[in-house]
Amino acid sequence: MQRMARLIIPRGFPRVQTRWVLPYSGVRYYEMGEYLKTQSDHYSGTMTDGKNKIRERTGVERGYHVVPKSRKHLLEYHPKKEQLPPRSMQDSYTRATLPLGVDELARERYINHLGRARMGRLLEELDMFAVWLCHRHINILDLPKDVWLPYTFVTLLVDRVDFSNIEDIKVDKDIELSGFISWTGNTSMEATIYTRQLLNDKYLDVTKAVFLMVARNATNTSSAPVNALQPADEMEQKCWEEANERQLRRRSTESQGVLVWPPQEHEQAIMYSLLQRTTPRDSFDLNKRTLPPKCHWMEDSQRSTMMNPFPENRNAHNTIFGGFLMRQAVEISFITASIYVSGRPILKCISDISFMQPVKVTAFLQMTAYVVYTAQNFIQVMTVAKNWDAESGEHTTTNVFYLTYQASKIVDEVLPRSYREMLWYIHGRRKFLAALNLQPDYPQPIKAEPERSRKQENKQHS
Repeated sequence: MQRMARLIIPRGFPRVQTRWVLPYSGVRYYEMGEYLKTQSDHYSGTMTDGKNKIRERTGVERGYHVVPKSRKHLLEYHPKKEQLPPRSMQDSYTRATLPLGVDELARERYINHLGRARMGRLLEELDMFAVWLCHRHINILDLPKDVWLPYTFVTLLVDRVDFSNIEDIKVDKDIELSGFISWTGNTSMEATIYTRQLLNDKYLDVTKAVFLMVARNATNTSSAPVNALQPADEMEQKCWEEANERQLRRRSTESQGVLVWPPQEHEQAIMYSLLQRTTPRDSFDLNKRTLPPKCHWMEDSQRSTMMNPFPENRNAHNTIFGGFLMRQAVEISFITASIYVSGRPILKCISDISFMQPVKVTAFLQMTAYVVYTAQNFIQVMTVAKNWDAESGEHTTTNVFYLTYQASKIVDEVLPRSYREMLWYIHGRRKFLAALNLQPDYPQPIKAEPERSRKQENKQHS
């Protein structure tokens, strides 16, 4: 049965009945994790244990080197696709623990000033856990035991991370991560990860995340093949089909950015309504705009920061971990949303995190968060990461993050002034609808009766 959700339609929007359909997500949420736990109760220890295992498998030495140690000698062990045996979801499934209940130092890193868990820190662990799942999936049969794994795994994008019950998480109780590889291409893998916490003999679901990872060779200079995923049973087959649908949907929406895919007819109506609401009718000044009550200009609803990532947040190739970037994006977006609503909103969803360029350890990082859309008590934030070269002054956009927050009250509306901000507004609206699984169903307009037929009918009546 489909659940229905209703949202406030902006003033001035064409008066048509609009339905918002919230579809059921099948095994995409927590059922599959519970099922695989009964099939393969593999335990990787703590997250620190998992990180050490990754270091041992790849041969990465401790300590920072301006020029990373060469791994060219591993290229001769690079396998071909046909040499890799198929793997099931059970093969990669595992669990790991964040020992907040016994590790006081870890607890200090995870607690915020309200006594709650820092979601940015959790995202860092999710990114590392996704890498560990890739390690568990890859199996090279003829690789000598004394040879390191000739692979590098890179986060290509984060499809989405859904959050629930984060107000109830206890920072003095362990958090469990579990996951598996749910889809594979020729060189890519989709990692599905669950996070939960045991409270009063009952598990509390916290997050459900979907990462898309890419396999690279030992020197990170070209792509590398991965083991094909072969579902082991009916449940895995169903999960694979849903993952394959997500992959097809990702491909179809890659070119739907607002600067590539122009606003649709109903979106153009929204833009015109925004222009009407913010333009005085008795004025012919070109750039004169007025702000309605309980509204904020988009240009005044942004926050920016610059930072030096430092080598402690690097990987083996001296580029910054994707998890570190996600943590910084979550923290500045939370600050931006909190200042906007004058409160403490709750993070509900992160979607479509794209990793377009690596962030070098020698560069400066700029994070800018924009409130691009609001609806009732929801705030949609877009955070953009830029890589700055201090010597040349050049900068490139490396990441874009979309985060959806929920406040405890109806929030003021954010409004665009420029045409580019209007495009961002429409883009933010699209991301918001996708984040909450809202599907606007716009009825087709009633076609006008042809002039000729009306004249013929009048003649008959006369």
